Amino acid sequence: MRTPTFLAERLLYSQACGELLLLPEVPCLLIRWHGFANSANLRRLLNKGLELYQQYRAQYPTLGWLSDTRQFGAMLPTDQHWAATDWNRRAHAAGIRHLGFLGPENVFGQIAIQQYSRNTTHGDYRLQVSYYASLNQACHRLPQLPQLAGSSCP
Repeated sequence: MRTPTFLAERLLYSQACGELLLLPEVPCLLIRWHGFANSANLRRLLNKGLELYQQYRAQYPTLGWLSDTRQFGAMLPTDQHWAATDWNRRAHAAGIRHLGFLGPENVFGQIAIQQYSRNTTHGDYRLQVSYYASLNQACHRLPQLPQLAGSSCP
């Protein structure tokens, strides 16, 4: 079994509110939030993440999506709606079927991620959500999820 102590993190993109990393040994794209993100920054980071996911999925067919939301802040209702109706649809079309989360440490982030998670089960582009207590736990469980193997992808 792998342990994150030797996992290589490859920084792909960074901005003040977060960064996107590739963990090739898992494999997964990790979005690490650094606090509250206004609408423009939140959407920019999620859209860039989706772009990078599509780019690296060719190299890593079982690529997963993991959000480190431990430092995540509040999420505006308009961004909740955008994520549920726009980003989720595009993520599903790109082959994402599962979203992993390292849970937020503050109440505002917890409320935001819980609300978002409830919105992932609507429409024709449902996404499964899992919560992990640590990066170690996520890195061991993400590769075991069958929906990441590409068999359910369009």
